[in-house]
Amino acid sequence: VQLQASGGGLVQPGGSLTLSCAASGGAFNMAFMAWHRQAPGKQRELVASITSRGNTNHADSVRGRFTISRDNAKNTVYLRMNSLKPEDTAVYYCDYRTSWGKDYWGQGTQLTVSS
Repeated sequence: VQLQASGGGLVQPGGSLTLSCAASGGAFNMAFMAWHRQAPGKQRELVASITSRGNTNHADSVRGRFTISRDNAKNTVYLRMNSLKPEDTAVYYCDYRTSWGKDYWGQGTQLTVSS
């Protein structure tokens, strides 16, 4: 499985951005997908997840602002981010978990929220 994350960049506070993560080489429609992030000096944290059936979960810190979704026809998972805050600044990683629990990680994409 290979993952290619994209969509990061520099955004002003209050702005919006969508991250994408395209998967290849696996059974994407069966995979549990998630976005994690890691800010400088902090541990990696789970931001949002989506099951193969489309059930979602979002961290308290982003609930109501971020939305995870997937398009199985495109083998892609998205993270729509609204009302961005400086504390959302981090490297964002997508996680592909197979039905037997093996994790694959994308290379990460940098989001910087700053005026």
